[in-house]
Amino acid sequence: MKKAIKNEKKDIYQWFSWFNNKWNDFEAFSEFESGFAPEDVAANFVDINKAEIKELFKTFDSEDRDALDQFQKLTECESHVFRILKNQFTSKSNVKFVDFSKKKKGNFEP
Repeated sequence: MKKAIKNEKKDIYQWFSWFNNKWNDFEAFSEFESGFAPEDVAANFVDINKAEIKELFKTFDSEDRDALDQFQKLTECESHVFRILKNQFTSKSNVKFVDFSKKKKGNFEP
């Protein structure tokens, strides 16, 4: 963030690295455990980091906005993949596999 604070052009990928580090330090799971919804957790993150984000926006241009748009689309796709995987896992957990080839003891065989 030092480059953004000095109002120099900052590579959007460097900003995402900053974001990733800040997000990992944020401990979002503790907020989930406290009952916060994902939207509230996101708002809390932005509020905590609002000064750095405000400085960052001073360096953003239309290319950075386009990059943010593309990253948002990718994260939405990732969310859908996670949802599909979760549904697949849940469906698999609810299915009982029965081996009909095994014979029960004591059954009468003609």
